[in-house]
Amino acid sequence: MKPLQILALAAFLPFAAPAGDLSVTGPGPVEAEGLTLAQFLWTQRPVVVFADTPADPNFVRQMQMIAARLDHLAERDVIVITDTDPAEPSELRRTLHPRGFSLVILDKDGQVKLRKPLPWDVREIGRAIDKFPLRRDELLEINPAGR
Repeated sequence: MKPLQILALAAFLPFAAPAGDLSVTGPGPVEAEGLTLAQFLWTQRPVVVFADTPADPNFVRQMQMIAARLDHLAERDVIVITDTDPAEPSELRRTLHPRGFSLVILDKDGQVKLRKPLPWDVREIGRAIDKFPLRRDELLEINPAGR
């Protein structure tokens, strides 16, 4: 995807935030339809939440936990992507091959770092991301004294 198209897409992300939390300027959940992992390479960390239906209790619980702490994810350059339609497989579903509910965390280099079959708290997601080598490098750039 061209940089201009990415900027245009990013301009609409604030409108994807949950209605109950208008103060969030972070990475509101976006649908997987039309997205590819390549467009997030080196810019954002995709956290992809898969389910076979939006009514899946694990999906509902995961999205509630994410909605409550979007700011925590924004600090880590996370974009939350959802896919709840296995009948019309998205590019991400075809690439990541989930089964039922699945939480997939990727790093900015496009590599899958974690797969979870059950919902995970945002605090746990953040801690896992903070252990990624690229995230550690980012933190050292922010605070060189932390070496």
